[in-house]
Amino acid sequence: MIPVTVYSEMTPNPSTMKFVSNKYLLPTGASVEFENKAAAKGFSPLAEALFDFPFVSKVFIAVNFITIAKTDNVPWDFITMELREFIREWIAFEKEVLIAMPSQIQLDEQAKNTEDSQPQQTSKSVSFAPSELDDAIIDLLDQYVRPAVANDGGAIDFLGYEEGKVTVMLKGSCAGCPSSTATLKGGIENLLKQHLPEVKEVVAFNG
Repeated sequence: MIPVTVYSEMTPNPSTMKFVSNKYLLPTGASVEFENKAAAKGFSPLAEALFDFPFVSKVFIAVNFITIAKTDNVPWDFITMELREFIREWIAFEKEVLIAMPSQIQLDEQAKNTEDSQPQQTSKSVSFAPSELDDAIIDLLDQYVRPAVANDGGAIDFLGYEEGKVTVMLKGSCAGCPSSTATLKGGIENLLKQHLPEVKEVVAFNG
């Protein structure tokens, strides 16, 4: 057993809580999100175990934190300490956090194979042709956006650029957050427009 500390942080999204560890959970820059227990099966034993709590609705794992989304019927006051201690013990006993990094296609297939998943809950993959602006957009997101988004318990993935429109995917606390639209339009869109005049709009892909 190794000494581990885990503390909880509120996020801008009232339905999510960020649990920060003093130990690295994933390689730098990596993150993964699971919509249900079936999606986590075979990839993340920790996420799979967290879904055994009846109030856990989504699990997002990043470099040194886990963001958990809960159902609306239980307030955070009743469950935060229980979740924090569960995560702390899991890491302290050096149990597996992630055994394989799933692709979006694998996550989609897992969601489709879940008996209780509704058709509208499964996300669709999206693909874009490479563009000459891709590297510049990714550099700007990495430098200015990712640290702030991670600080709020989330992540942003660049999906593609096409005809003036940048498409990104928001994960963790940023997905479904009431303030995410303002962040997307007021922050990220303005930043990219300022540096890259070709960019006219930034939109979030929701599946």
